[in-house]
Amino acid sequence: HRGNMRRKYRISGLTSQATRELSFPIDNHGTVKTVVQYFQETYGFNIKHTTLPCLQVGNQQRPNYLPMEVCKIVEGQRYSKRLNEKQITALLKVTCQRPQERELDILQTVHHNAYHQDPYAQEFGIRIDERLASVEARVLPPPWLKYHDSGREKDVLPRIGQWNMMNKKMVNGGRVNNWTCINFSRHVQDNAARSFCRELAIMCQISGMDFSIDPVVPLVTARPEHVERALKARYQEAMNILKPQGGELDLLIAILPDNNGSLYGDLKRICETDLGLVSQCCLTKHVFKMSKQYLANVALKINVKVGGRNTVLVDALTRRIPLVSDRPTIIFGADVTHPHPGEDSSPSIAAVVASQDWPEVTKYAGLVSAQAHRQELIQDLFKVWKDPQRGTVSGGMIRELLISFKRATGQKPQRIIFYRDGVSEGQFYQVLFYELDAIRKACASLEADYQPPVTFVVVQKRHHTRLFANNHKDQRTVDRSGNILPGTVVDSKICHPTEFDFYLCSHAGIQGTSRPAHYHVLWDENKFTADGLQTLTNNLCYTYARCTRSVSIVPPAYYAHLAAFRARFYMEPDTSDSGSMASGAHTRGGGPLPGARSTKPAGNVAVRPLPDLKENVKRVMFYC
Repeated sequence: HRGNMRRKYRISGLTSQATRELSFPIDNHGTVKTVVQYFQETYGFNIKHTTLPCLQVGNQQRPNYLPMEVCKIVEGQRYSKRLNEKQITALLKVTCQRPQERELDILQTVHHNAYHQDPYAQEFGIRIDERLASVEARVLPPPWLKYHDSGREKDVLPRIGQWNMMNKKMVNGGRVNNWTCINFSRHVQDNAARSFCRELAIMCQISGMDFSIDPVVPLVTARPEHVERALKARYQEAMNILKPQGGELDLLIAILPDNNGSLYGDLKRICETDLGLVSQCCLTKHVFKMSKQYLANVALKINVKVGGRNTVLVDALTRRIPLVSDRPTIIFGADVTHPHPGEDSSPSIAAVVASQDWPEVTKYAGLVSAQAHRQELIQDLFKVWKDPQRGTVSGGMIRELLISFKRATGQKPQRIIFYRDGVSEGQFYQVLFYELDAIRKACASLEADYQPPVTFVVVQKRHHTRLFANNHKDQRTVDRSGNILPGTVVDSKICHPTEFDFYLCSHAGIQGTSRPAHYHVLWDENKFTADGLQTLTNNLCYTYARCTRSVSIVPPAYYAHLAAFRARFYMEPDTSDSGSMASGAHTRGGGPLPGARSTKPAGNVAVRPLPDLKENVKRVMFYC
């Protein structure tokens, strides 16, 4: 409508009124003109779609309305909001490249960009080599893993980052005497659901659990929209039988539709914050397929949810892990997850997990807390408040986890290792000073001179460093996917010249190019050697409870991420990705609960607290 004149505007939203109803002042005397009138008189342009809203390109103080039909969206803009599952799958398919292809692409891009001719680079004396940097790496050996002595194989040495449960039994099988199943999928007939549950129970037994074959109350089918009614009725029915015998319902198996919307989140919230029940969700497609591998993986998850252990490092049992086995050591993992772009009012969720067994360091209890939107520092690590009866009271997540470690092991931690995920380089020292101070205060609040040495390590996965084998065809340096071998460590040349950091690729690639984790040791009072911390971190990656593979980041950091992800379901149950199935969080009683207390952000607006978790759920790794 303006001929060749083109102006760019940033759209701040849509108007709540239709175009024909909109008017605005045109001078300081209060003269008002409608948008339709203005465009007709100024540009001779007749707006056709007067029932549609306008684009708002101004602000509340100075509104500026543009009819949609006179605008074009500029091409090639980055979409920063949340993608759906289909879009994520399509994106991964396009961006997924084998190492050899990716390396070639990088080299071609650098050559094409001709950085050596760039006048700005020349002005600053910057030279970009057209070849990849050559770095020395070493491959750490995998650790021996212990399984139960009653199995045919009592221990295993993983090969290329993986192993399986064939001929092995969990090192500590959990007990499930009383369980039931609710089928929320209309595609799964009762017979198929019963058959699936029976096969799963048998697999749990084979894997080393004490698992009753028959449910305490028969399987029932329910509609997803009646999830709360169905869960409470089934739970009540089971407890009517079990309570007189002093029993508890140990597990709920839930069969869900493949696309289940908010059902998964609703179910977890009700079970964990209302009924005090651990649950295992299974998707319809897996019920029909019923593969042995799937059942074995679900058994691993169920075992840790009911208090068992799947495997333990042999070196942990023989007390041979440097700076862990010599004296009681607690390993923490911490993460903060932020709401998706566009969710401006949602709080961030902080999660902290900590090992509850020593010398095994395999079981992790977790705590969660809601805090101010996009706040990176964990607010609830340590806090003090005034209680009318008790006076000044100390609390917070670190203190609670130290107390539960002492309760579980009978010993105070004499050493602390803290793995912190989700911190960008620009915030390293802000996070270190704030959170290390909180750890020290939490320890001092338990005993005046109690200050165990702390090692504070930041874990980063969101970076653009990729490591390629020197020779892609050399079977001694690559795995089947063409990626570098699990256990590959680089700590020179591409690392900081004076600080303590290293890249560790602890997992075997499946598809695409493996991304190594970057570990930065920001504080180290335990005086770890580079070899010692690299080996410990790599070995811990083989103890992740949910699969028989080494994982790409150290498990405590992984568990903290799961715990934070689970806690978001308590507030926003519709964010489920309906997979099989992430979970997690854990609060403790006594004083204001970390998982139930709010943190006041700037502006003194309290964040809505998370609901409390039930006591029996808190004691287990139910977020797995």
